[in-house]
Amino acid sequence: MSIQAILTREKRKILVAVNPATMEKLGEVPLLSRPEIEAMVAEADRAFPGWAALPVSRRVERLRRAQDYIVDHLDEIAETISKDMGKPRFEAIVHDILTVANLIDYYSKKGPRILADEKIRMSMLFRPFKESTIVRQPYGVVVVISPWNYPFAIPVSGIVFALLAGNTVVFKPASEVAHVGMKIRDIFEKGAGLPPGVFHLVLASGSDIGDSLFKPPVRKVIFTGSTEVGKEIIKKCSEHIIPTVQELGGKDPMVVLPDADLELASNGAVWGAFTNCGQVCASIERCYVHESIYDEFVKRVAEKTKALTLGRWDDPATQVGPMVSPGQLQIVESQVKDAVKSGARVLAGGRNREDMGGYFYEPTVLVDVTHQMKVMNDETFGPVLPIMKFRTDEEAVQLANYGIYGLTASVWGKDRGRAWDMARQIEAGTVCVNDHAYTYGAVETPWQGFKQSGLGVSHSKWGLLEFVQPKHINRSGGLLGGRADREVTRPWFYPYDAQKLSIFRDLSRQFFDRRKSRISKIGLLPKALKLFRAPR
Repeated sequence: MSIQAILTREKRKILVAVNPATMEKLGEVPLLSRPEIEAMVAEADRAFPGWAALPVSRRVERLRRAQDYIVDHLDEIAETISKDMGKPRFEAIVHDILTVANLIDYYSKKGPRILADEKIRMSMLFRPFKESTIVRQPYGVVVVISPWNYPFAIPVSGIVFALLAGNTVVFKPASEVAHVGMKIRDIFEKGAGLPPGVFHLVLASGSDIGDSLFKPPVRKVIFTGSTEVGKEIIKKCSEHIIPTVQELGGKDPMVVLPDADLELASNGAVWGAFTNCGQVCASIERCYVHESIYDEFVKRVAEKTKALTLGRWDDPATQVGPMVSPGQLQIVESQVKDAVKSGARVLAGGRNREDMGGYFYEPTVLVDVTHQMKVMNDETFGPVLPIMKFRTDEEAVQLANYGIYGLTASVWGKDRGRAWDMARQIEAGTVCVNDHAYTYGAVETPWQGFKQSGLGVSHSKWGLLEFVQPKHINRSGGLLGGRADREVTRPWFYPYDAQKLSIFRDLSRQFFDRRKSRISKIGLLPKALKLFRAPR
């Protein structure tokens, strides 16, 4: 959906939107005011204790209902995604809906174990007398702010983890995909049947949001979007020490080694660069190819790119849809023109297809590019693939690590050891060998960025643990069990005396001397026990 206008009627802002492929008007969406948003946050805060008190198994039951609702309304959800964003129906189902269904199914089984209490194995110094446990405590109100490029998979992933962990959620989708946001609300309110106040949808302009989503009672913010906006959110949250998880921009490299399977690698380059019309934070935006295979690789990529079908979401033959908005289209046009002006050549595409009636831009392949061009530095977020040569593996790593971003990358080659060695050297949160970008759909694996591509983790057990605070509870126990509180003193308490000092000195000198045998150290335990005996 492209924002055609924001009107004001009877003191209420109204968003008017169109389908980016057909320019068909999709309807009008009323936007919330700041007092309404703050009231939602307050209601989510009131609902938190009740939701958090439910056993994880009860929360799983609600998420399973959401899963059933998604399956029952799959075509309806897919159509909404495609109309709002313009992406082909195939991508709406496979990239967005399938990812969410898999995530709910997987973490409904694995989540309770990940969130369970965890015993800490104490060192020998304290093991006889103390025991420690980590309990996973939800934060409270979690704000989920999502982009328009994957308007279903990205936000629902965060919402599911937040709810599973026991938090309440305030969800702010991108205005371009407001109708998808409303479908998500249906899934959790009608499908899951969440209690009142546990989930809220915020449709509002940035000026009306202000700082209402970045101050208490909000306890954590999950943001996916541009690095520039992410920095502003971090600043606002820092005023109240509110932690954030940020999945930000990317300028992701593909490295093609001389022994690569050229058919596989060229197919991967075309899909990795042009899936979702290139509007992917993890799309291939820089391609580095060894000089010995460069010409043949470029030839294959150009031919495959020219064969792609540009069209509407409802045509099963469509492989590439439109850009989401005229603003995004302008960024792509500007970068291509700047590159050509600086000496780059267009081997495929390179045209704005105004004749097709929407925001269409042909998938474009550029060669003779340099790192002095915007297309090799700035995030493009569109269907453009620039290709450069390299000579040595060391040069390839240096080129891949160029720039401020480090979200994903890929290495292509038949020698698994060589590809593995290079993957370890590339500065990115995920590096694939002989594939690219797909691992957001592998929900058991972590998704995170290096450098200015993000903070924290999405997906995987580490992503779920972003939604809880680890609380350490320590109590007397160990070998003495429940008797410890009655029968054991605390030798670190007052009073200090010469006997304590002597025993602690001997323990420090002998127990931690790596040169002494384990048996001799065990012999020190009777002496140490004297410190813990309560006076009779």
